[in-house]
Amino acid sequence: VQLQASGGGLVQAGGSLRLSCTASARSFSSQTIGWFRQAPGKEREFVAGITWRSAGYTYYADSVKGRFTISRDNAKNAVYLQMNSLKPEDTSVYYCAARGSTGVVTIARGYDYWGQGTLVTVSS
Repeated sequence: VQLQASGGGLVQAGGSLRLSCTASARSFSSQTIGWFRQAPGKEREFVAGITWRSAGYTYYADSVKGRFTISRDNAKNAVYLQMNSLKPEDTSVYYCAARGSTGVVTIARGYDYWGQGTLVTVSS
């Protein structure tokens, strides 16, 4: 599974961005997808995840709960991360990742495939 993350950019605090994660493989629809982020000098941290079913189970880190929404469109081999009320501390490179096993996990080593990352910068 090859993943491509896109949609990052520069936004002011309080603004919104939507990230997209697209995949090349048909098996994408059976993957659990997670979004992670990594700021300079920090460890990669879990942001949100969604299971493979179209109306999948979702799970969020406490830091983004109520502001970010993850969704998927299996017909388009795509997962989206809608980010609202962005804060400067959300500034990071955002990565999407896929795992073939069911269930969302919050640790990076639980995922088998990774996209290249997209930079989100939130100015104050």
